[in-house]
Amino acid sequence: MLTSLPNILTLSRIVVLPVIVALLYWTGPWASWIALAIFVVASVTDWLDGYIARLWNEVSPLGRFLDPIADKLLVAAVIVMLVASERVTGLVVLPALVILCREILVSGLREYLAEIRVPMPVSRLAKWKTALQMVALGILIVGEAGPPEIPLRLIGEVGLWIAAGLTMITGYDYLVRGLQHMRGDAAKPAEKKA
Repeated sequence: MLTSLPNILTLSRIVVLPVIVALLYWTGPWASWIALAIFVVASVTDWLDGYIARLWNEVSPLGRFLDPIADKLLVAAVIVMLVASERVTGLVVLPALVILCREILVSGLREYLAEIRVPMPVSRLAKWKTALQMVALGILIVGEAGPPEIPLRLIGEVGLWIAAGLTMITGYDYLVRGLQHMRGDAAKPAEKKA
């Protein structure tokens, strides 16, 4: 199923990462706008691959595996580059760090729960968080290269703070659900011994 359209769209998000990273290294408005264009296309494929997979009934184990990895790599790479290129500085590094930590936490939870065959579906709030996060990151990619009369950097920073708030809420929700399964698994061996 690697050659199915949904999986190709997912893989495309991973393939474009080096291009986005390289463009964020360069200074100049043209690099920022090209990076934004590629980032927007990659972000849209995040929604499109799942939509097509469900519509065409092509949901596959490979797609379920690759999709969250591609999402997290895209977000993490952009956040790291925004901080490294000083487009995100000062206290705004905190929401960026919150988002990165949540992505690692959820990845670990998903891996653990997959081992015990417990699905962890994406909540509606998490989908809103992702959308806001992508918009904020896109605005920050352009930042100072945007029109001077629009405070894009400030808008992106506020969006990142709000996304970090939603990130904490959804991360806590996932953690609580994961801990319930961990506690259940921990009790089973004790029951067998008794």
